[in-house]
Amino acid sequence: MLTKIKLASYRKILEKKAEEVRRNMSAQKAAQLVGRLDVPSDEGDLSQQHHEEWIFLNRNTIDMRHLREINDALHRIDTDQYGICMECEEPISGKRLDAVPWAKYCVTCQEAIAARIASGELLEAELQEAER
Repeated sequence: MLTKIKLASYRKILEKKAEEVRRNMSAQKAAQLVGRLDVPSDEGDLSQQHHEEWIFLNRNTIDMRHLREINDALHRIDTDQYGICMECEEPISGKRLDAVPWAKYCVTCQEAIAARIASGELLEAELQEAER
């Protein structure tokens, strides 16, 4: 069981990380908008612009997923479910929470889930849907 002091510490870490991700997303968006002001002069420039847009969208998707994981962890703190594996319902180790404060699963369950995704037995989308 996590102490109130430790939970408050994790909350602070998570809130700081969420703000960092939001700032990063804003900076990426601003850079993308500035890049759009340049009118491509040929097909090579247009191709480069499309590639940069693709990278921006992928980064944005990753950042949105990360922000969702952080917000979910903050919600688990609010509902006294933080630090409990969502799969086996055992406590998540302090080392794991220190390394990945938004962790939903203990190391054992995370590895099993990753193996099921890698083998094609479980699609990542199915896992995300099941968590909701």
